[in-house]
Amino acid sequence: MNLAKTLMIQGTASSVGKSTLVTGLCRIFAQEGYRVAPFKAQNMSLNAAVTKDGGEIGRAQATQAEAAGVEPTVAMNPILLKPESDSRSQVIVMGRPLAAMAAQEYYQRRTGFLEIVQQALNTLRQQYDLIILEGAGSPVELNLAHYDLVNMRVAQLADAPVLLVGDIDQGGIFASMLGTLLLLQPEERMRVKGLIVNKFRGEYSLWQPGECLLTTRSGLPVVGTVPFLQDLRIAEEDSVPLEDGSATLLQQRAVAPLEVVILRFPYLSNYDEFDALAAEPLIRVHMIGRQEDFPERCDLIILPGSKNTFSDLSWLWRQGHAQRIRRFARQGSAILGICGGYQMLGERLSDPGGVETEAGTVEVGLGLLPIETIFGALHDKVTKQCQVQINPHVRRGMLAHQVERH
Repeated sequence: MNLAKTLMIQGTASSVGKSTLVTGLCRIFAQEGYRVAPFKAQNMSLNAAVTKDGGEIGRAQATQAEAAGVEPTVAMNPILLKPESDSRSQVIVMGRPLAAMAAQEYYQRRTGFLEIVQQALNTLRQQYDLIILEGAGSPVELNLAHYDLVNMRVAQLADAPVLLVGDIDQGGIFASMLGTLLLLQPEERMRVKGLIVNKFRGEYSLWQPGECLLTTRSGLPVVGTVPFLQDLRIAEEDSVPLEDGSATLLQQRAVAPLEVVILRFPYLSNYDEFDALAAEPLIRVHMIGRQEDFPERCDLIILPGSKNTFSDLSWLWRQGHAQRIRRFARQGSAILGICGGYQMLGERLSDPGGVETEAGTVEVGLGLLPIETIFGALHDKVTKQCQVQINPHVRRGMLAHQVERH
């Protein structure tokens, strides 16, 4: 059986644009008539998507599959890590939760996970003409090289040529590109066939000598300099864009009739699902982490999903957010809780069996709903795709009514 050809995109660091470039390449090759699919062996992300069979994969891989015009499957992201603390993550394998593991335990089970990665990759290679693989972070995290499940080890499994991507907008493009190549092992270095300079702004003619310098110093061609693209609205893979201010949510208009606050929990889940809300011209979204960032007026406060509900509820009280939310609620602001955020609106949360915390943990909720949430391990998590159709006339009428209030 003929297996699909492969191409891998690796980066000099996180958030250099790997996911976006893979998305673009999937669309380009699909338009050229190839049956193409994305693949990321291991993804660490709290932005997850649900496949048709109810499995969970990284939102970025689902977006890449959409760009390729194919149905996303769990084989496109066989291992998904959802951080629950600084040193522990829930491990999703082939779309289903396996266990919560500390990093050391996860690495000790590397061999078994590598076999799962190889099986998923082979499945895709039997179904498609071309697989675009995506790495994670940097391929030269030297302290973790032995445990690699996503960069050069996967390129070797797929016998994939590698294109190395650097972010020129952050500065230091020569150091990041040439330094990465220098630190690769000789056999890994041979897999790199070209360089991509991403997020370029300014006059291209001034950068052309830079391309020549990179080629001269590396011995590799610069196969493309990609301009900085605004307003792509492609799903973010992790929280880095929230930290550096580049997330869609943070690209805000100065004035809007409706003020919406979203609490930025430390273990915030699926924050990119609010991008559509932020795109509304009548709405200004505030992503709030610090109490002093609260606007004077809030028409709606959203408590989003959380991967560690107990920890994030405790954070709400410590930061003074809980008291402020209760005050806004008394003043008539609407409060919306989603998933873990909904649970926080109740009177208390209990974890008698230690599902998410130590056994017996109890946290006092915001007391805005007469409910108590008890964590148990009796049932598996159910994830399903759903479709919602909103009447545009109703939506416009609701927004107009809200604007008239102010």
